[in-house]
Amino acid sequence: MTGPMMVGMTDAVLYDYWRSSASYRVRIALALAGITYDRCALDLLAGDHRSPAHLERNPQGLVPVLEIDGQRFTQSLAILTYLDVTRALGLVSEDPVERAYQEALAQSIAVDLHPVCNLSVASYGASQRNAEPDMRDWMQHFIAPGLASFSRLLDRWSETTYCTGTAPGLADICLIPQLYNARRWGIDLTPFPRLLRVEDICSAHPAFAAAHPDRHRPLGPAR
Repeated sequence: MTGPMMVGMTDAVLYDYWRSSASYRVRIALALAGITYDRCALDLLAGDHRSPAHLERNPQGLVPVLEIDGQRFTQSLAILTYLDVTRALGLVSEDPVERAYQEALAQSIAVDLHPVCNLSVASYGASQRNAEPDMRDWMQHFIAPGLASFSRLLDRWSETTYCTGTAPGLADICLIPQLYNARRWGIDLTPFPRLLRVEDICSAHPAFAAAHPDRHRPLGPAR
């Protein structure tokens, strides 16, 4: 494995897609850590992730890929763990019991909900229906129940600033991109007032604002 492709005076290189929830998570964590990076945008709809160059970076053909500290990392949760440990972000509790609950909350989105809403999975699933393919119907079928489950899991914690504490944590980093995705597909979010309050707080945080897809949207029509 080669070392990172350093461009300019930045600390890292991020290969991502502007609308990717997993990429959004990593952009939030990089901003929380104060890490400057060069962003190499891939167009998933154009198939950039299937190019030989990207498959060399990540044989799964997925985003994000982060090159940092002489290493090349894939999988957003693994990247978040690495940044949390090496940059002391405090994304999860040091108490093993509390940490397990916090990770389970975050993974209810990142491991269970997000994969079925992945572009390739959702496109294939919608195309296999006996009716006209309908991505919106597919997304609505999964996202609303997934957010409802997250909301019930969140009841374990008394309401505070962020999901599980007074500072941004792993659950917030997973939740906010999913709420963005939910709005994109017309999900009614009124049943989740606590999640919306967390979203308002996160939206005002500079790290979350800097990572928002609108800040990274390519010129021209949205893809």
